[in-house]
Amino acid sequence: MTRAIKAPKAASPAQCLVLEQLPNVGPAMAGDLRLLGIHHPVDLCGRDAFALYRQLERATGKRQDPCVLDTFMAIVDFMQGAEPRPWWAYTAQRKALHGQVAPGN
Repeated sequence: MTRAIKAPKAASPAQCLVLEQLPNVGPAMAGDLRLLGIHHPVDLCGRDAFALYRQLERATGKRQDPCVLDTFMAIVDFMQGAEPRPWWAYTAQRKALHGQVAPGN
């Protein structure tokens, strides 16, 4: 069982060894990532946040809140070298790229 890590969060990808160290990721989001086959932060490198979002919808059989996509955008960006930013810093970018995120197939 993975221990929940609330603080400190990783300040860089190199410091991020478990999913719960990712900025914006708590136990529930870490569980969602594991459901998608992502077990280590490095597994996010090169991944498409929108594809992960749709994959999570298919895996759970439920529409996901758009803030989940914002979080996926934040953590993929972070693992590719961006500064840690809160998930809501990605909302405007998500809306510009994906609109209001209608339910997927």
